[in-house]
Amino acid sequence: MAGPVAGINVVELGVWVAGPATAGILADWGADVIKIEPPTGDPGRLFGRMLGCDLGVNPPFEMDNRSKRSIVLDLTTDAGRDTAFELLAAADVFVTNVRTATLQRLGLDYESVSARNPKLVYGLITGYGETGPDADRAAFDVAAFWSRGGIAHLLTRPGDTPPFQRGGMGDHSAGMTLAAAVCAALVARARTGEGQLVTTSLYRQGAYTVSFDLNTYLLTGQPIAIGQRATMGNPCMNNYAAGDGRRFWIVGLEVERHWPALCRVVGKAEWLTQYPNARARADNAVQLIAELDDIFATRTLDEWAEPFAGEPDFFWSPINSLEDIVADDQFHAAGGIVDVPDGEATVPMVATPADFHGTPWSPRWTAPELGQHTAEVLAELAVRRDS
Repeated sequence: MAGPVAGINVVELGVWVAGPATAGILADWGADVIKIEPPTGDPGRLFGRMLGCDLGVNPPFEMDNRSKRSIVLDLTTDAGRDTAFELLAAADVFVTNVRTATLQRLGLDYESVSARNPKLVYGLITGYGETGPDADRAAFDVAAFWSRGGIAHLLTRPGDTPPFQRGGMGDHSAGMTLAAAVCAALVARARTGEGQLVTTSLYRQGAYTVSFDLNTYLLTGQPIAIGQRATMGNPCMNNYAAGDGRRFWIVGLEVERHWPALCRVVGKAEWLTQYPNARARADNAVQLIAELDDIFATRTLDEWAEPFAGEPDFFWSPINSLEDIVADDQFHAAGGIVDVPDGEATVPMVATPADFHGTPWSPRWTAPELGQHTAEVLAELAVRRDS
């Protein structure tokens, strides 16, 4: 299956996750992605060892680098840079998350590259933005997205220490943003004939992720309080534990609509008159949550699932573990897993989260070995020179 951006030529100079994720999304969607790596390789190739994987696989690297072609170039040499320039001269898109000072030193900054190929869409992910005192500060998503972007603080309950981010959360979010920006720039190029620089930053991505809170603060000067489970003012917007220890979330955001459904599910019809409005429920939230804790502890989550399903206005979700997600029929039905060709076999991997019903995509192969396609790509360049 060709995918929506089949025929688009992408050159990637990416490290770790954010840049490779952007190009990985475009590769999933059908682009021909040539991944430039130094002789030592993208440092993301170290993830398997860092995670202690003893099966000879590198799952994080596979996620972001399938369907690409790898070419080794030493960009500290004239020959290496010349080959990179030659690749970029015929490319539609350049994707990178290398620091801007390094790009300038190599002559791979936007001004230099676009002078050679004005139609190029140049996609750049930075840590903190293109200007300002920290524009060239080194960044990983744990720093710029999670910590400085406010997410860690907003997920920290008073008196607790901040939670740890899971790997690549900000990188994958920023990668999806840049992939969308690249596609928008390609649409603009079709209209104007000109390429352009498109950028995002991990810092901006973090702030956008918590923009519900941040915009509230900007417009009112007031922060939204960090929720405390035992005292949530809306008892049907909270998480609880079933009798088997499995936790679930009730998402009763529309209080007047969802409160009656909760009362019926737990067999407490009297609560409809005892606590007839949101103020009464908020004033008695501690008691109500404690009673709900006791009620939900009387059955397993599977046993609760039946009465939950019987109420169309009872919105809820299990709090899934990784094992739960993989075992969830709905996850598979929604296209959450994709089979990646690997020789004569296939490898199940997480799918990138967008489908195109008119131009469906499918991955073409697993992540390349370091420099696996160097000879092939150089041969293509030689043919292009001779034509």
